[in-house]
Amino acid sequence: MTPPAADRYAVIGQPIAHSRSPFIHARFAAQTGQALTYEALEIAPADLRARLTQLHAQGYCGLNATLPHKIEALALCESLTARAQNAGAANTLVRTAHGWHGDNTDGQGCLLDLQRLGFAVRAQRVLILGAGGAVRGILEPLLGEKPALLAIANRSPEKPAQLARDFAALGAIQPCTFESLQNTGFDLVINATSAGHSGAFIPLSAGVLRRHGNAYDLSYGHAFTPFAAWARAQEAANISDGLGMLVGQAAAAFALWRGVRPDIAPVLAALRA
Repeated sequence: MTPPAADRYAVIGQPIAHSRSPFIHARFAAQTGQALTYEALEIAPADLRARLTQLHAQGYCGLNATLPHKIEALALCESLTARAQNAGAANTLVRTAHGWHGDNTDGQGCLLDLQRLGFAVRAQRVLILGAGGAVRGILEPLLGEKPALLAIANRSPEKPAQLARDFAALGAIQPCTFESLQNTGFDLVINATSAGHSGAFIPLSAGVLRRHGNAYDLSYGHAFTPFAAWARAQEAANISDGLGMLVGQAAAAFALWRGVRPDIAPVLAALRA
């Protein structure tokens, strides 16, 4: 008897050759005994609409969208979760009868990783550095943890103030600028800026992170190095990059597709190895 064909999944982006998603999902599938294939597909922005239609016709069961497609993918989905709407981006697409249902698992992946690390959010003073699209993706689950204070700092106050208005129904956000952060003593600082990609970190006054507080970067690899150096200088108790968030958001997407949540720890260990 011929075995049934494996369900097909893919990550779409441009560029995409560097993506670790095929590695991650292959290990999730092996760990949970799921029969599926997962590939990386390079798609130009101008071709996204046509390719989503084509992939649906070819029987793909789900897709991950990465840069530069997260925002446009949201617009092309026939239905959306509330968290995708709040994030303003869709990174996980689930096949429907006629198109795609869009979700966003970035925030869930971030929270899963913070919990794995023991970085508390509930009743803590939390600071997010940066106010771009990545921040929109993580705000809903962080606010859901009921921090004592959640502040967003940026070079100028306009974007943090807009985020505070957009998410007011989910919780209070204190908008501020990098310059206004003086001896604020946050328990957890989350770096969501792209500063590390240029080999530098934004200048901040001493005391922004309380001594023995926790520091977390959404980036990983070389982009994490400048923030890690800053956090060590602040005598942070624990410092982590965002590689666990990458695995966490993938695990959340896998659970949406397959109805089973894989264990993040062994896959993260394999990635670090």
